[in-house]
Amino acid sequence: MQSNLSYLLLFCCFFFIKIGFSQDIKSTEKIVIPSVKKDTIPTKKIDSLPVIKNASLIIKNKDSVSLDSIKPKETIEDLITHIAKDYTIQNAKDRTVILYNEANIVYTDIDLKAGIIVIDYKKNTLFAKGIIDSTGYTQKPVFKQGRQESEQDSIIYNFKSKRALIYGLKTKEGEMFTYGEKTKRVNDSTIYIRKIRFTTSEKEIPDYYIRTNKAKLVPGKKIIVGLSNLVLADVPTPIFLPFAYFPMTETSVSGFLIPAFDTGSSSRGIGFQNGGYYFALNDYVDLSVTGDVWSNGSWGFRANSNYSKRYRFNGTFSFNFENIINGIRGFDDFSKSNNFNLRWSHSQDAKASPNSRFTASVNLGSSRFFRESLNQQNLAQTLNNTLNSSVNYSKTFVGTPFNMALTASHQQNTNTESITMTLPSLTLNMNRVYPFAGKNGIKKNPIQKLGFNYNMQGQYLINTTDDEFLTSKMFQTAKSGARHKTGTNTNIKAFKYFTLSPNANYEETWNFNYIEKNFNDTTKEVEIDSLNGFKSYRTYNLGVSLSTNIYGTFNFKKGRLKAIRHTIRPTISYTYRPDFGTKYIRQVQQSEDPLNLANYTIFDQSLYRAPSTGLSNSIGVSLNNVLEAKVSPKDPDSDEEDEKVTILNNLNFNSSYNIAADSLRWSNVSFSAGTRLFKDKLALNFNGTLDPYQVANVNGNAVRINKFNPNIFRLTNANLTANYSISSTDFDKSKKEDKDENKNGNGANNPPDTMGAAIDPTNRNGRQNQPDNDSKTTKTDLYRAKIPWSINLVYSTNFANNGLEPGSIGVHTLGFSGNIELSPKWKLGYSSGYDVKNGAFSFSRFNFNRDLDSWQFNFNWVPFGTNSSYTFFIGVKSSTLADLKWDKIKPPDRRLF
Repeated sequence: MQSNLSYLLLFCCFFFIKIGFSQDIKSTEKIVIPSVKKDTIPTKKIDSLPVIKNASLIIKNKDSVSLDSIKPKETIEDLITHIAKDYTIQNAKDRTVILYNEANIVYTDIDLKAGIIVIDYKKNTLFAKGIIDSTGYTQKPVFKQGRQESEQDSIIYNFKSKRALIYGLKTKEGEMFTYGEKTKRVNDSTIYIRKIRFTTSEKEIPDYYIRTNKAKLVPGKKIIVGLSNLVLADVPTPIFLPFAYFPMTETSVSGFLIPAFDTGSSSRGIGFQNGGYYFALNDYVDLSVTGDVWSNGSWGFRANSNYSKRYRFNGTFSFNFENIINGIRGFDDFSKSNNFNLRWSHSQDAKASPNSRFTASVNLGSSRFFRESLNQQNLAQTLNNTLNSSVNYSKTFVGTPFNMALTASHQQNTNTESITMTLPSLTLNMNRVYPFAGKNGIKKNPIQKLGFNYNMQGQYLINTTDDEFLTSKMFQTAKSGARHKTGTNTNIKAFKYFTLSPNANYEETWNFNYIEKNFNDTTKEVEIDSLNGFKSYRTYNLGVSLSTNIYGTFNFKKGRLKAIRHTIRPTISYTYRPDFGTKYIRQVQQSEDPLNLANYTIFDQSLYRAPSTGLSNSIGVSLNNVLEAKVSPKDPDSDEEDEKVTILNNLNFNSSYNIAADSLRWSNVSFSAGTRLFKDKLALNFNGTLDPYQVANVNGNAVRINKFNPNIFRLTNANLTANYSISSTDFDKSKKEDKDENKNGNGANNPPDTMGAAIDPTNRNGRQNQPDNDSKTTKTDLYRAKIPWSINLVYSTNFANNGLEPGSIGVHTLGFSGNIELSPKWKLGYSSGYDVKNGAFSFSRFNFNRDLDSWQFNFNWVPFGTNSSYTFFIGVKSSTLADLKWDKIKPPDRRLF
């Protein structure tokens, strides 16, 4: 708004200079200017502004003034054009110019439109207003400069004093609409406004506004107002502010973040949450520092930062620390805990460096953080028992077949509080090269198809716990090593329909840590010495595979189903690997009996364990099945092609037979199957293992024996998952389905989110992270109202049978989630699940959302369980008035474990 006023007033001065001394007067005409409303034009002189009265202007011919009389030519940067629909009158005697009906003045990127524009050169004023007709007051002055626009009832400006009065101002600055009855410009940096209203509502009659009698505006910087009152639907509320400050700059500004009052619970008392300060460091980085405090002494600290540089990178960083106190100091139930959580996400723009990339996704901290946090709104995190981090740098060496990746990773189990880290892991790859290829890379015969590849991976592995994390102890048991792999293969066409693929692989392993075991005659115990040093071993294997494709087609003469095709891909492979492990086996005395010996290798606690013992001379068998159908279009006369439908995505079987083994030569048979049904709405996946051998009870453990099962195979384990998604749009024939949806997958990698949308802890509105699907105006029928809805179902179960006891079902759950749009502005979201085996509901959450146009209402509720809680929020949508809200959080009752 303030920039609009400055440009408008400067433009008026330019127009006065240009028009007043450069126009030829060629006609004489008598007109009467319509009367000006009393409340629109001042009736007395204010700040040296002249009085404008009703008048008849008689214009006579007069010679034009030479352009040579214009001195400040440099102030006019471009031509000034002006038009009016009815007439333009130039009075040389009174030195006035009048534009009437749809008057328009354009100068550079400035555009002023009004019903009447009057320029008086004697009094150094410009006046613009609308026209009164049968429809009311129309053609109000509208000022545009670039993308900014303001509207007012009338404006009068004095070129000499540079002061102005504006009546009925309406303008928009960012998301803020400003209405002022009377605006007075004192100078370039000070503007006063009386009876002003601020709102972010776009309606002609705003949903709400902040009303104040007077305000001071500093263009491009701020607005300072006095006593203000919040008005809802034109009804004043008892909410008053003694003063208010609104930053109006286009760039981010620093400022305080208003905390939310929390009544808390009996364990920690009352307190405040999310209060702090926002730092607008520069155009690329910001920082918000917030904290919580409760009356029992518990407190929390959070730092959140966002950074971004266009075409280079962007990311977020957050650090959370909480000091949690339960009970009263001095009593037995008193407990204290310090928890922290660190998150960092970094992404590099693909355009920044095409041949290298740096990414980061870090989530580490105390294992108890999410279970004990007093301010964590993301309740779904309490159900996640793992924390994972990865920082990765990759580079491709242009002109060579080599590429490398440097990775630091972290895996943390929040139940066992165990932590595994690689600091770092270096991987060097050489893409397959064909040294014997013909000219221009032609590969026709087996020699030309002979390819070689190389891979090297080195790691520094740390296994530690929460208590020893970031201490010197975590490095005492660290392991390091490297493994080199290279291989070659080719393929040969055999018997026309078969493909023969011989291969050879070589491995070399380096370990920089190993152990020695000795029997201590004094303590009568085995002592283990962990030593640092270089130890290595080498292995290789040779193999060959034979594969083919078998097709079977079943044709149908009636109906839309034209054919079903069954594709079978059998593969038989042979692998030979010598016995590399026996020579690394050592023996150590276990007790005073010198004959009580146990085997071990020096690599038992190394990063890479010793090679397996025994000769491997095995034959592998695998079978893959795919079932597809061809369906004709519904309209036989259409030009559409036949549709290909996948009935069975895969049905795989795998097993092997070790010729060199003296017993248990057959391995377990593994199988898997997957398909998608009902237009990809239902995804089914099934896998398991079949054991051909019987088991015996050895000290309570099931041990395989060299005797086949009477029923050939015994099902040892099986898993079944089913995902089903359906919504009201599936029954709307007017909406076409997305043809680009992935129809080849089994749906296992992207199951529906039965836990519901995650609540972002940094979202001050407490809203869920959901895709923005409300950008378009929703149309509804009053008497045929459609209620959009969606539901996602996830079913999971597994079976296990050790051979000694009857098989049993381990997991048997049904999860469901979805949304119901009760009206265009009322939405209900839900997520829950049922444990069929234990007969109880799992984590459940409900979300109620009401769109109040310029306001937003949210209520998130976890009705039962250890995470029973709710969050309530009602506030303004706009970020400009984000602190105009009321929120209430009832977090779960946390107890230290």
